[in-house]
Amino acid sequence: MKTEEIFQSKILKVAAVALLCFIILGFVFGLGIYVGTKKADFSFKWADQYHRNFGGPQGGFFGEFTGTGDDFTNTNGVFGQIIKVDTGSITVKDKDNIEKIILVNNETSIVIQRKKIKLSDLKIGVYVIILGSPNSNGKIDGELIRVLPPAPSGFNNKRNTIQTNLNNL
Repeated sequence: MKTEEIFQSKILKVAAVALLCFIILGFVFGLGIYVGTKKADFSFKWADQYHRNFGGPQGGFFGEFTGTGDDFTNTNGVFGQIIKVDTGSITVKDKDNIEKIILVNNETSIVIQRKKIKLSDLKIGVYVIILGSPNSNGKIDGELIRVLPPAPSGFNNKRNTIQTNLNNL
C-alpha cells in the first residue's frame, strides 16, 4: 500500500474520529472530576471553619434545641458594632457577642445615608449592617456595608424602658 492510499482509507478516518472522540470524552470526564473536587473541597473547608469563624449555635447544632429558630447565626450578613478595622477587612461584634470578619474589596459598597465612603473612613464603635456571602474560610465577603447614624440622645434609655415593659408582659 502506498502512503496516499493509507491516508485516504476509511479505516484510518474512522480510527482518527474514534480517537478524537475518546480524547474529548477524557477531557470532559477530567473536567467533571476537577469541578467536583473543587466543590467538595469548598464544602469541606467551609464546614470545617464554621464554628471557628461564625460562632455557630451556642450548644452545638443539636444541643439545647429550643425550637425558636434563634440558635443559628446569620452567615450572609451581620448587624453590629465595628470592633476592629484592618486593611481589607473589618471585625464586627453582633448582638450575640459573636465576632465576624468581613472582607472588603474594591467592589464592596460602603454607604452612610446616601454618600459612598471608603474603608479608611470607618471607625471603631460605629454600628453597621452588612450584607455579603460566606466564603470557604468562614468569613463574609462584604458586598454592602451600611453605616448607621448615631442614635438620638436618650434613645438607649427609651429602648431599655420599652424592653423592660415587654419582658414584664
